[in-house]
Amino acid sequence: MYAYVDRPVESLCNGGRFLLWAMRGWVAAAERRECPPQALHRGFAAVNARAVLPDFHVAMAMLASDGRECLTLAPMPCARITEDEAVLMTLWRDAAVGDPAALRATLALLVEVDGVAPIANAVVGAAKGLAAAGFDLSPLSSPPSKKHQESK
Repeated sequence: MYAYVDRPVESLCNGGRFLLWAMRGWVAAAERRECPPQALHRGFAAVNARAVLPDFHVAMAMLASDGRECLTLAPMPCARITEDEAVLMTLWRDAAVGDPAALRATLALLVEVDGVAPIANAVVGAAKGLAAAGFDLSPLSSPPSKKHQESK
């Protein structure tokens, strides 16, 4: 998680930026009482990831409904990654690198026990689909730039 928190969005790789856009977009649509899959459909279709949308939606919906606490994501134009976003990014990375133990352990802290397996399955399915569409989530971020390292 700490690999992502408070980092600039621009430090993410393409897959990481797409994932963050999708998560923020899902939350924004839900807050507007719009159907999140419908709101995100065009963006997923544009990158040949339309088939990923059902798994992504299930994961986000269950995280929202089964969460022990309400997760807060930043508005779309926010240039930094928030703490809750960093936690979620770590879930997706764990799924992408094939670390189900870490994925489930983190989920167990976020949601009720009955939600862990279905959310993990949805996250893994979405991560595989995004990889097939050309978005490898295993690195999620580009190597830190000199500018980012100097600002720490």
